[in-house]
Amino acid sequence: MPVAVVKLGSSVVAQPSGELRLSVVARVCEEVAGLHRGGVDVVVVTSGAIARGVHLLALPVRPAEIAELQAASAMGQGRLYRTYDDLLREQGIATAQILLTFFDMSARTHYLNARQTLRRLIEWRVVPVINENDTTTTDDISFGDNDFLAAQVAILIGADRLVLLTDTDGLYTSDPRTDPAAQLLGEVTDFEALGRLEIGHSTSPLGSGGMRSKVVAAEMATAAGIPAVICNGLRAGVLEAVLAGTGEHGTHFPAQEARYSSFKLWLRYAKPSHGTIVVDAGAARALRDGGTSLLPVGIVDVRGAFDAGDAVHVTDGAAVIGKGITNYSAPELRRVMGMKSGQVREVLPRATDEAVHRDYFVLV
Repeated sequence: MPVAVVKLGSSVVAQPSGELRLSVVARVCEEVAGLHRGGVDVVVVTSGAIARGVHLLALPVRPAEIAELQAASAMGQGRLYRTYDDLLREQGIATAQILLTFFDMSARTHYLNARQTLRRLIEWRVVPVINENDTTTTDDISFGDNDFLAAQVAILIGADRLVLLTDTDGLYTSDPRTDPAAQLLGEVTDFEALGRLEIGHSTSPLGSGGMRSKVVAAEMATAAGIPAVICNGLRAGVLEAVLAGTGEHGTHFPAQEARYSSFKLWLRYAKPSHGTIVVDAGAARALRDGGTSLLPVGIVDVRGAFDAGDAVHVTDGAAVIGKGITNYSAPELRRVMGMKSGQVREVLPRATDEAVHRDYFVLV
């Protein structure tokens, strides 16, 4: 059966005051149930826990301090999930709550466990309702917004479509709230061309994302061969229409032809980098054009503190080339950088030839 990941933004789930848009959430749940009965497995990624908490606590504005955000989320998360569970149960659909953290996606074992759990729930025809576990996350280990989380989930389970529901009709050439000449883009195939557009970071008063994060999420998904769409979740029937492939709503992002493996997508987008390796011009060219491994002889500088098995960025000193899993710690690399393989083994007898193997390296 086809699998769709549907993400509801805070502006879809809640009003600016934080009060739940119950009629909107109920209508989306009805559409999810209809799709489910029609043979489409749906995974729901929802924002809105903090917004619900802010409203329930009668706070005048969304908090800025992490402790207050975590407390608001703790207050709102259970009630938010209960809303989905009640609405879908009325439609005869079973649900399961899943709270994920950035660590769950960045640690490979946790990543695979999350995949197994989600796949089993889908096999059982249960609708997972996913949110970030805000109560245990920090600024340093956070998705930042659920667009990134939704893309990660889509890649994790190999979904057939990613749908990002927001409060606008899609991606515009500029901000339609300030520019009356802004035009809706029906399809995007060239992400580099989007650099010329005014894609903002602005969000709703209770959100944390913005259109730019949705575009990045779409790029992540399409790099895995998963088409994505940004559309207006406040409009009735849009979800069913975009999953039916009509193309009349939203901005569509077709799957990219050049696809990365799930491991390299995890490495590129989920695994945090702990340092930087600077390489010479020859090594930079070989990595970019030849798909080769990085050897110590091509390294000219090592920055940061990291251990063997950590992810590091690889740069030519001016721009980042890629990201990979290092076979050496930072102190070890500083001892052997610039050396040929024979010299390396004299210093570190048990060392591997590759500082970063090509199978564990991805261009960025």
